[in-house]
Amino acid sequence: MPTMHAAVVTAFGEPPRSGAVPVPEPRSGHEELVDVVAVGLHPRTRSGAAGAHYTSTGVLPMVPGVDAVGRRADGALVYFVADDDVIGTMAERAVVDRRRSVVLPDGIDPLRVAATMNPAMSSWVALRRRVPVRPGQSVLVLGATGSAGSMAVRIAKHLGAGRVVAAGRDRRRLDALAEVGADSLVQLGVPAADSALGAAAADVDIVLDYLWGAPTEQAIRAVLTARRDRSVALHWIQIGSVAGPDITLPSAVLRGADLRLLGNGQGAVSPAGYLAELPSLVAEIDAGGIVVEPVPVALGEIEQAWGRDEEPGQRIVVVP
Repeated sequence: MPTMHAAVVTAFGEPPRSGAVPVPEPRSGHEELVDVVAVGLHPRTRSGAAGAHYTSTGVLPMVPGVDAVGRRADGALVYFVADDDVIGTMAERAVVDRRRSVVLPDGIDPLRVAATMNPAMSSWVALRRRVPVRPGQSVLVLGATGSAGSMAVRIAKHLGAGRVVAAGRDRRRLDALAEVGADSLVQLGVPAADSALGAAAADVDIVLDYLWGAPTEQAIRAVLTARRDRSVALHWIQIGSVAGPDITLPSAVLRGADLRLLGNGQGAVSPAGYLAELPSLVAEIDAGGIVVEPVPVALGEIEQAWGRDEEPGQRIVVVP
């Protein structure tokens, strides 16, 4: 059986190591084998490799990677999202389901596509599919100092939000968001953070929540307490859970305000829904309006790169 080089996870909680695995084979007429060109090292990839993501099967060994840019046999570059039940994308080759891929335009930088698509897709799909943002509406990004959160600030403005409130813990990263579309900045985790959040975000229409856990519990109370008219719908879109997997939500909160909780992710949006958004997002990346700067790393260096920190606006991209 032919083999290929890949990043291989053999124990949850440890970084993957470069190793050899069998080359995957297409299972249907919808699938094809491609040469992998670039793979983003996303938080979603790390959580999957740790066995902590809600889609994790708990089966080891595994190859991490949830998406990639690949080159087809005809030479065309494609961006694709991997199915949950196939080998991951951090390898020399990967199986692509054509129904979960999009052909990239000539001349586009594949590393930038690999770096940008995943962090941009969460807010792009949330504000176009889950709760389409209307021109002039206001958006709160909770967890705005992370990579996906900072991208959400840009995308909310790009899609027509009249006002964007950015809330996060890292003061340096928070201040930088004023240059990319944030109208108000709220530092979390400091004294009086709740009152500052209530004052800044009392009347927002949509919340993009990358935190969950205790910060979300506090934010819900702060925003609803300050809200002038609680009968106006507040759409709270749960996207990430970097601060914890659960919250405690008193029943009175749901009775006392028009709070609409919904999620954005695999299952909440169909594969067809995600696929429909890929071309427009690729076009924005190609035009330079939405870009994360790639930090290339060779596949053989994955163990050393796994825990490396990135600067705001950057993403590690693995190059086989």
